[in-house]
Amino acid sequence: MVNGRIFAIVVVLALVVGGAFAMFVLLEDRGPASSDAVSDPARTTPQPDAPRADAGAPASGRSETATAAPRRPRRTDAAPTPEAPAPAAAAPELGTLRIEADVPNAQVFLDRQFIGNAPATANGVKPGTHTVTVSAEGFDSVAQTIDVEPGPRDVAIRFKEVRLNATLAVVHKHRMGSCKGQLVATPQGIRYETDDKDDRFTATLADLETFVVDYLDKNLKIKLRNGKQYNFTDPDGNADRLFVFQRDVDKARQRVVKGDAPAP
Repeated sequence: MVNGRIFAIVVVLALVVGGAFAMFVLLEDRGPASSDAVSDPARTTPQPDAPRADAGAPASGRSETATAAPRRPRRTDAAPTPEAPAPAAAAPELGTLRIEADVPNAQVFLDRQFIGNAPATANGVKPGTHTVTVSAEGFDSVAQTIDVEPGPRDVAIRFKEVRLNATLAVVHKHRMGSCKGQLVATPQGIRYETDDKDDRFTATLADLETFVVDYLDKNLKIKLRNGKQYNFTDPDGNADRLFVFQRDVDKARQRVVKGDAPAP
């Protein structure tokens, strides 16, 4: 009984092994065909059909995409509008004068019109020649002619500076004869200009020991400190010109001697 079962099992095993062997042999025989099918994509991948000549293509052979006009890119934003340049400031047509003085509250006049106490400002002055006059107590009035141009300008009046610019044509009387020349006076001094080199002189205002006018004699007498004496007359015999020259120079001389600074 036992031997019969064993025999049956052996037979079954033999059949299984034989069937497996047969299957292996069958697959081995079909291997190259399967390999060719895998390695040749042309056999497995379908190829698209070639386009036909009558499939609706243009006669010229060009595609519609090639013949169509290119599309312009759509403008997404408008170009910024340039800003208009700011208008240039108009050049001033009138002048502005600011007048100051070294004496407080000096009275300021422009073309004889009072405009205020220094420092004073005159607006809207027409371009051209104008006269600024400033007066202060204890000082001689100062008149200054200025040329006004469009725009601002500062004018400084210095009462405490000694100013002098005087000239006088004269004849110097010698003991024997005479010579002609010109007296020139500034805060820095006085000089006599002449062709006679022996009579020329230059001296400071402080060196004038004698400086007087004899109005009746029409004579201006000048004596230099440690120097000689001169007698000058007006070429036309005009004593008034001698007097005015002597008065202006003497005022400046007294201020210089007192210690006031000469104007440059």
